[in-house]
Amino acid sequence: MRQHPRTAGFTLIEVLVSVFLMAVLSGLAYESLNYVRRSREVTQSVYARLGAVELTVHLLSSDFGQLSPRPVRDVVGTSVVPALLADSRTTNLATLTRAGWMNTAGLPRSTLQRVTWRLDGTRLLREHTTVLDSTLSTPPVQREMLTDVVSIHLRFLDAQRNWQETWPAASVGGPAGAALSSRPRAIEITLELKDLGIIRRLVEVPG
Repeated sequence: MRQHPRTAGFTLIEVLVSVFLMAVLSGLAYESLNYVRRSREVTQSVYARLGAVELTVHLLSSDFGQLSPRPVRDVVGTSVVPALLADSRTTNLATLTRAGWMNTAGLPRSTLQRVTWRLDGTRLLREHTTVLDSTLSTPPVQREMLTDVVSIHLRFLDAQRNWQETWPAASVGGPAGAALSSRPRAIEITLELKDLGIIRRLVEVPG
């Protein structure tokens, strides 16, 4: 009897095994890609956080490091506010006049800037006004610098090399009105964050 040759092809079992293996490999590939995507998102989030912390510490150091002795009028024009008014026990941590405000556009304005650092809950905010002697019609420009802030504490080194919790300090002597233009020798900044712990900087004030 003549035998017919076997037709080439896959059996049902072979097809099912192939489908099963493809499903397993596809699942593994998906999990690998998903892990890479999650890792990338976490890495980007960490880099963004570190960048925000670095920028905040830089601006704090720059503001206090370029502290100017120029007092300003209050918003209603009835009194004078010191060049540096600070009490880290309040929500307005420090209000100061700083030099070095860049004027790349060549605008007719001063290079001095009035800056306020404020803690709003767990958010650290920086505010500045476009003019030094601002009025009620010139509201400050606000920028959120950091979130998840536990606390921020400032200390001020006076001329007798004693640390003060507020400024102007009671130790500032001299003629009447000297406290309005007084500046500490140095400022210690202690910033505590929920995720990064405590960051401490010591800023020397020139002059």
